[in-house]
Amino acid sequence: MKPGVRVCVPSAAVLGLFCRGCLSRSRSWPGRSFSSTSREMSRWNSQDTSPPSPQENVRVLITGGLGQLGVGLAQMLRKQYGRDNVILSDIKKPPPHVYANGPFVYADVLDYKHLRELIVNNRVTWLVHYSALLSAVGEANVALARKINITGLHNVLDLALENCLRLFVPSTIGAFGPSSPRDPAPDLCVQRPRTIYGVSKVHGELMGEYLHHKYGLDFRCLRYPGVISVNTPPGGGTTDYAVQIFHDALSTGHHECYLRPDTRLPMMHISDCHRATVEFMQAPECQLSLRTYNIAAMSFTPEEVAQEIRKHLPHLKVTYNPDTVRQTIADSWPVRFDDTNARRDWGWAPAFGLEELVSDMLRSIRDKRTSEGLPVS
Repeated sequence: MKPGVRVCVPSAAVLGLFCRGCLSRSRSWPGRSFSSTSREMSRWNSQDTSPPSPQENVRVLITGGLGQLGVGLAQMLRKQYGRDNVILSDIKKPPPHVYANGPFVYADVLDYKHLRELIVNNRVTWLVHYSALLSAVGEANVALARKINITGLHNVLDLALENCLRLFVPSTIGAFGPSSPRDPAPDLCVQRPRTIYGVSKVHGELMGEYLHHKYGLDFRCLRYPGVISVNTPPGGGTTDYAVQIFHDALSTGHHECYLRPDTRLPMMHISDCHRATVEFMQAPECQLSLRTYNIAAMSFTPEEVAQEIRKHLPHLKVTYNPDTVRQTIADSWPVRFDDTNARRDWGWAPAFGLEELVSDMLRSIRDKRTSEGLPVS
């Protein structure tokens, strides 16, 4: 047991992946599809059905699985729950290694009926909803971001409640705005973001919390900082420079940064991000005092990460050409997260600081480029 972590006596309702209370309450849910599921509800509520063992019955569906986080999270979950019990999904064709490592299906979060069929046919018990347009991309296409980030979320919320799933929806540093406390930003405060990405994430936090309190939905949400990883190229986020700078350092030796050198933002190594997500999903409900938590690891500026990289690659040159859109977004975000509640309630603790992150990223990218026959600067 981790010191300082809240302790509770787990019950079948807490540990079970099918919450009968949720199912009984869901009869009053005014959603589009509960009228057609009375037979399934009756079956799960019957006295002949005993609560399933959480370890052997976890079956996970990950939406948006080909983004930065899905493949790595699937790999971690498959080690614990089995290769065939974790299903990646997306609307794009995956590379061959994704097919080889476990189940992959096509899933469009805007297609409610097909998503429902996937959940029912695959006996899904956990749903990880990664489908979203990120901050900078969302500002360039607000209408599409609204559809994916809000309409897609509503489909997932309805289906999670209908099927009594444990639902994880990530939030973000972008859920805060200019009027939020910035150093540090606590779990509960004024948010009021000014991007469609941030607005949709606050909407998701509040909808999930509402459905939890009113209907018993097991909704869980972590506010991720900027996540730094090797294998997935930057996907249109404001913190993407912190990934690209490592690739540039080892390829050309020059990085042009779209933020000012003193722009401080919270960051996290992807392995810490995956571990936090799994530990949070596994935490008994009775340990959770919140449905949405901040998680933190480190906070740095472009100049600070460049200086740390130069300890390994002294030749690195960084020039600064601030992009108005992304700089404005970054200036509205917190410079640090307060994750006291996550550390207290379910024992969150990061493994990577800035020094460890830089060493690991440079080693991993160097190995990757060498294996692909690419030159290393």
